[in-house]
Amino acid sequence: MASVCEFDPITGSIPATKVEITVSCRNLLDRDTFSKSDPCKYFSFYITEFGRTEVIDNTLNPDFVRKYILDYFFEEKQNLLGSPGSHLEKPLGGIPGKNCGTIILTAEELGNCRDCATMQFCANKLDKKDFFGRSDPFMMFYRSNEDGTFTICHKTEVVKNTLNPVWQPFTIPVRALCNGDYDRSIKVEVYDWDRDGSHDFIGEFTTSYRELSRGQSQFNVYEMWFVLICWCKPSVLCCSITQVTLLSFLVEAEHTFLDYIKAGYGRKYTQSPSWNPSQSTSLHYMNPYQMNAYAMALKAVGEIIQDYDSDKMFPALGFGAKIPPDGRVSHEFPLNGNVDNPYCNGMEGILEAYHESLKTVQLYGPTNFAPVINHVARYAAAVQDGSQYFVLLIITDGVISDMAQTKEAIVNAAKLPMSIIIVGVGQAEFDAMVELDGDDVRISSRGKLAERDIVQFVPFRDYMDRTGNHVLSMARLAKDVLAEIPDQLILYMKSRGIKPNQTPPDYSPPGLSPTPTV
Repeated sequence: MASVCEFDPITGSIPATKVEITVSCRNLLDRDTFSKSDPCKYFSFYITEFGRTEVIDNTLNPDFVRKYILDYFFEEKQNLLGSPGSHLEKPLGGIPGKNCGTIILTAEELGNCRDCATMQFCANKLDKKDFFGRSDPFMMFYRSNEDGTFTICHKTEVVKNTLNPVWQPFTIPVRALCNGDYDRSIKVEVYDWDRDGSHDFIGEFTTSYRELSRGQSQFNVYEMWFVLICWCKPSVLCCSITQVTLLSFLVEAEHTFLDYIKAGYGRKYTQSPSWNPSQSTSLHYMNPYQMNAYAMALKAVGEIIQDYDSDKMFPALGFGAKIPPDGRVSHEFPLNGNVDNPYCNGMEGILEAYHESLKTVQLYGPTNFAPVINHVARYAAAVQDGSQYFVLLIITDGVISDMAQTKEAIVNAAKLPMSIIIVGVGQAEFDAMVELDGDDVRISSRGKLAERDIVQFVPFRDYMDRTGNHVLSMARLAKDVLAEIPDQLILYMKSRGIKPNQTPPDYSPPGLSPTPTV
């Protein structure tokens, strides 16, 4: 059984274990005129979207590769886990009078294995399936289940027009491949890709994690037999053989966010609110009886993230305002008014500097994000050894005047040790912020795609509790705002080959202004 998860202060419950959900559909309603549907499933609980699968082209019977990890609570009603074989089938609805098909959910408890396997395959003399060209082969990997069925766990890319493909190396968690059971059967199927979704079966073989872990050797050359028809004499059949070979196999531990934290890798946190006039109708209005939306967002996120900073000293910047003494417009000014030392002592220091700055600055457009992103990126660029990771929190009403420059700044920052959190306050439309988030479409600039998704956006209004329970609503806000930071940090560390057991070097602030690290 998987280890007991951490206590959740919001629900007061302790998950007994984690389970992996696999999704399939059968006999979906065809919604395309000249081809089959391109299905993608969305999952939501109550009104919050939980996740979505990848899109599979031209099929009415998709087996989705993307998995979902859920906490299992014994004391709560969870129909899937209580169903026979942890297998649940439900008819799809939504169109009256139509049979929309069936969704199939399969659950399996996850083991404790934290290793990741990176492997690469090639094949020789595959069967020619295309009449006017060679085959377009790809591989599908399945792990066996206790009931004799198989669950898809990986699909390679398609290599076009070849009978001797060399597929790109891919990395997969060992628990996804075999859930820690090294002798569990793994089935591999090879197909010829067809645009209409009717992929041609070429052959298959079975192996196990234990066999694959032997690496490139005679034990990892797999033979597949197929029948050939002689075109000149259709009545004559002959058998041929093809080989799939494992070229490389490497296993590494999958390090967690806490591994890096315990190893002493630090995070630096920068706050950056945008500005409006200090009036009763303003989002910045200082009500003597309660905090405004900006202050609530600062406090909710800051109180969580400050515990990961050793000295609790945070630079806090404002942008989009005229600042004293000469009234010049600035897009990266210190809230405490000290250009040489913009640091504030903890959350209380940040809130104090924020409230004081409201009395001295004046809203003035345009509202530019790029300067403050580039400001933090300059410091992140000077510390790429993993000893520091930078988190920029931007609190904004959604107005942005330099979208193209901001996209370019984010694309450039994506290769640096930094993440960006954007909290939108007020009732404005946040389409631009959603675009910057990049969850659906990875952000790009000048034809260059961002190396990582480093932006997380949430609208503050979605977390306002109508009953006035700000403690609960702000806890939910902080949880969702910070949810992607661990994975973003881990992805950066892995891409640079930085492991948590390596002692980070002593950090010296770079020679930039202001001199302390952002």
